[in-house]
Amino acid sequence: METPSGKSLDGKIALVTGGSRGIGRAIAVELARAGAFTFINYVRNEEAASETLRIVEGRGGRGRLLSFDVSDFDAVQDAIRGITDEKGRIDILINNAGITLNNIFVRTKPETWDNVININLKGVFNCCRSATRYMMKQRWGRIINMTSVVALSGNVGQVCYSASKAGIIGLTKSLARELGPRNICVNAVAPGFIETDMTVSIDDAGREKVTDRIPLGRTGTPDDVAGVVAFLVSGRADYITGQVIHINGGLYM
Repeated sequence: METPSGKSLDGKIALVTGGSRGIGRAIAVELARAGAFTFINYVRNEEAASETLRIVEGRGGRGRLLSFDVSDFDAVQDAIRGITDEKGRIDILINNAGITLNNIFVRTKPETWDNVININLKGVFNCCRSATRYMMKQRWGRIINMTSVVALSGNVGQVCYSASKAGIIGLTKSLARELGPRNICVNAVAPGFIETDMTVSIDDAGREKVTDRIPLGRTGTPDDVAGVVAFLVSGRADYITGQVIHINGGLYM
């Protein structure tokens, strides 16, 4: 459903964590294009985040950079409180920030496990915990948690990453049940093999091996994901909650 301006998210306030590059950048650009004022979160790479903002503004959108570590609960609370103090509300939360530290399980160090879980899973908890208090008062909100195809299929060398992303699915479904009565929809998006900085290091042989398993015969792009996210936070998806939406070209069914 579009607003009088013709933009489906006009007047909405959005936060995209990990918005400096890849999927996060594409989502931030798409939400801003649809009319949302979009806060672009980053931790260290201000140059890349600034490029995201330049793209947003170059396409007629509005936004601002916001630096904080999603694994730090107090920092998250302060950042989201700052958004609501300035804008009066927060409508859309996209939990995209994440890392992958791959290794076979017997060589995985406890600190690697802690680091991945703290950012990928605890980070989602922190952001949801902080944002939902405002969304509940508004009686409206949309939360999208980025999981992964490997949360369901598993993958060699990605025990930590797979576990963190599988945890996000359980969090999403339980939170959707709790927040549904307050008109807050919570969904997860599970990308497959998407062309980002995380996949650029894969050699041609490895890339071809993955592509051969994808029925659509190609890898995905960040825009493939961003379009689905923009739909899920729009008025056209008001009756969708607690779902995991797969964007993988048929890699996993």
